[in-house]
Amino acid sequence: MTDAADPSAYVRQRHNDGTRDVRWPAAPEPLRVPVYDNHAHLEIVDGDEPLSLEQQLERAVAVGVAGVVQAGGDIDSSRWSAWAAASHPRVLAAVAIHPNEAPAYEAAGELDAAIAVIDDLAAQPRVRAIGETGLDFFRTGPEGFAAQSRSFEAHIELAKKHGLAMQIHDRDAHDAVLETLERVGAPERTVFHCFSGGAEMATVCAERGYYLSFAGNVTFTNAQNLRDALTVTPRDRILVETDAPFLTPAPHRGRPNAPYLVPVTVRFVAAQLEIELDELCAQLAANTLEVYGSFAD
Repeated sequence: MTDAADPSAYVRQRHNDGTRDVRWPAAPEPLRVPVYDNHAHLEIVDGDEPLSLEQQLERAVAVGVAGVVQAGGDIDSSRWSAWAAASHPRVLAAVAIHPNEAPAYEAAGELDAAIAVIDDLAAQPRVRAIGETGLDFFRTGPEGFAAQSRSFEAHIELAKKHGLAMQIHDRDAHDAVLETLERVGAPERTVFHCFSGGAEMATVCAERGYYLSFAGNVTFTNAQNLRDALTVTPRDRILVETDAPFLTPAPHRGRPNAPYLVPVTVRFVAAQLEIELDELCAQLAANTLEVYGSFAD
């Protein structure tokens, strides 16, 4: 764990097995109406020429991406996220213990202490969400489900305690996540980060007033379920994100991802919804500010 007094020193290197194309894609044509990247992990260094936080933000602004919600997934990355938001007016933070990390903290007898750190970070003014939290039945086996569930419910309570939005990680756990939210009571502003369900789930989420954030994988040829979900989601509940450095949109799939590539996904979404690009951008920006508040505050 890094020194809590210097969270800026924390960075991670994305694993590269030598088979991936690590060149940065060319910058897309700038958007005329600025939007926001609703979920990224800018503490993870990637690419053939790793970019600093400042460089990431400069590239984003140059193409019409006005700000980024930086998400944590453990104590160190959550501290870094809070530091980044406090240091840069174009960054807001989400903090949490990721569902795949919760079992490890639990096994070490440290889950309650970790959640207490998240509670403290959540009180900072530019921390605007609890996330990413939720359930993951893909990477974690049944032995870790109880810890994930306990952590998820604790994070829900933190979001409500601090009046913050919540960013949900849901992988192969749709029914369990929806059941938990219904049983425990969802925060007022609940976002399914990197939405992975289909039209039926999107309809349920819309009925409950949840927001669905679509990442670059909505552009993948094998992701018809996401495009079906997009078409049934009310426009005032749609967000866009990169999940950088992961899920780079087509035609750059597999290469490093960053907030400056948000316009690729936005243009794809506009085409799918048959909506004028500037109109969609204005709606997406309004949705982001409704969920997280102003970046200027």
